[in-house]
Amino acid sequence: MTIERTGPPLRAGERESLRASLDFHRATLALKTDGLDAGQLRRRSMPPSGLSLLGLVRHMAEVERTWFRRVIAAEDIGLVWSPEGDFQVAYDAAAADPEEAFDAWRTEIEHARRIERAAESLEVTGYQPRWGEHVSLRTVMLHVIHEYARHNGHADFLREGIDGVVGV
Repeated sequence: MTIERTGPPLRAGERESLRASLDFHRATLALKTDGLDAGQLRRRSMPPSGLSLLGLVRHMAEVERTWFRRVIAAEDIGLVWSPEGDFQVAYDAAAADPEEAFDAWRTEIEHARRIERAAESLEVTGYQPRWGEHVSLRTVMLHVIHEYARHNGHADFLREGIDGVVGV
C-alpha cells in the first residue's frame, strides 16, 4: 500500500496547519503499521503490557470517534469497541481482526475530516462530558494531534521490536 505523508506547511494559517499536522500524524501511524501481518500487528510490546500496533490503531479509532463525532458533532453513539464505554478495550488486540480495525480507523478519520471541514471556525464548541467542559474545535484538534504524537512514539518502539525498522 502506498502511504502519502506530507509534512505540515512551514507558513500557513492556523486551521490549515492544524489540519496538515493531524494528517501527518495519521499517516505516520499508517506507515508504522504498513507491511506487517496480523501476528506482527498483534505482537505485544512486553509483559505485562498489552500494547500492540493493532491496539494503537483501534485506540486511535476511538479517539477520532470520541473527539470529533461524540464531542464536536454531538452524535449520540457509543465507542467502536466497547458498548460499556471502556476505552481500554480497544488496546486488547489479541483476537482482533486487522482489516476490521483499519476499516474502523479509516472510517472515523473520514468522519473527523468531514466534521472539521463543515465547522464554521476553530471556535465551534462541543461538550466533553469526562471533563465537564465545553471545548473548541481548536482544542480538539490539538488534543488529537497530541494523542497521535504520543502513540506514534510508542509505534516507533513497537515496530523496531517487530522487524528492526526504524524511522519513516
